[in-house]
Amino acid sequence: MKILLVRPKPHPDSVGLQSFMVCEPLELEYASASAKAKGHDVVLADLIFETRPFRRILADERPDLVAFTSYIVHVGVVKELARQVRRFEPSLPTVVGGVHAEVVPNDFEDEAIDFILHARALDAWEILLQKMSDGRGGKPVPVASWRCEIPGIWNGSIKSYDPRPLVPRVHPDRSLSAAWRHRYDYIFHSRCALLKTSLGCAYGCEFCFCIRIAHRQLVERDLADVIEEIRGIPESNVFIVDDNFLFRPLRVLEFCERLDAAGINKRFLVFGRADFVVQNPEVVERFRRSGLTAVFMGLESFREHELSQMNKRVDVETNARAVEILAKFDIECHAGIIVGPDWEPKDFSHLCRWLERLGRPYVNIQPLTPMPGTPLFEKMGNSILVPRERHELWDMTHLVVEPTRLSRRAFQWNIVKAYYRSTTSLANHWRILRRYGLSVYLRTARGSLHLTRQYLRMIRRGT
Repeated sequence: MKILLVRPKPHPDSVGLQSFMVCEPLELEYASASAKAKGHDVVLADLIFETRPFRRILADERPDLVAFTSYIVHVGVVKELARQVRRFEPSLPTVVGGVHAEVVPNDFEDEAIDFILHARALDAWEILLQKMSDGRGGKPVPVASWRCEIPGIWNGSIKSYDPRPLVPRVHPDRSLSAAWRHRYDYIFHSRCALLKTSLGCAYGCEFCFCIRIAHRQLVERDLADVIEEIRGIPESNVFIVDDNFLFRPLRVLEFCERLDAAGINKRFLVFGRADFVVQNPEVVERFRRSGLTAVFMGLESFREHELSQMNKRVDVETNARAVEILAKFDIECHAGIIVGPDWEPKDFSHLCRWLERLGRPYVNIQPLTPMPGTPLFEKMGNSILVPRERHELWDMTHLVVEPTRLSRRAFQWNIVKAYYRSTTSLANHWRILRRYGLSVYLRTARGSLHLTRQYLRMIRRGT
């Protein structure tokens, strides 16, 4: 059976980071590996880079099944692509998976979408492929009955689903994306691969989508298997995309020991929490010797009451101390900041002064976005501005909650100003040039300018 896996391109109205940050489609590489293990032929259409129209891809490849991955901003795009599949060949089955399908599957309910992978997606995918292989011979796919029979496929809220996350039994098929791997970059880290060593997160931040994917559970892969996967990764830069890799100190230390024993020399980027860095500086320093290059931390706010409302379980002083420790070890700190709807100009100025005192870590500043499926969304549902069906605007850049002390335009303009005040120092520019070279500096500068133009367009529209 021939399978076409599709990564959609974001909607034109979405504000995204594709201009200087595109990662490999890891979830599709897992889907490919499990399909190829059963003897299927798999091809990838990465529509971020593809130059062929989608209908031309369908005509060229003539697949027996088309499967899409999707985040919330792609929901409308994926539905339209699925309708194109229907117009091309009405009997051609369509599947949707990805994190949004796991948390908010009903968003994908559409006549053009046959199967939504909701729980234990890889297992559901393998069962579906087996049923399709067994039933080949010109008969139409019994969509309704398979939705009922296959445990992890969405069939409405009356069906029960196993919420326990399941570690994949295969390594991702990175040959699937061979044609585009040279274009998968993450900010300053060119040709950057992705690696997943655990599923879920043990914390419960109110705004976080991650806690709903694994239902507040944490399941870790065996590190021997992780090291075996790393051996097969050709790229020097590896982004460990666990929701929180810096969680158990002993596991991090074991990971370092295994890296060194295997003679692996790569540069690692990870997500981590400030309290881990502060409580375990010796572990962080040990990891640096084994390749830790950058830590992405959600600092979120310089205001204690906001951190408390988010259920971050960390305070402002701990955040500041963590940034200092990373700087001491020459590890990049990429800080996430969430701007509350009650912010006014003095708060943005305070933020900039606070970041300057911290040494100007690389920063991403975004408005508070209560994502559907999170506890915060359930609490703030009545104050949501953006209609749920405008999925392309849930990009963590458009305003989803009405500002209470500034107009929308003034609020967004203050975000842009704060970003440039916090990042555009001569020291920061020189730091990027010295560490990464001119080509990376120019690539990220072009990306920042493109993102700024998108923001200014939003401000002009007042959206």
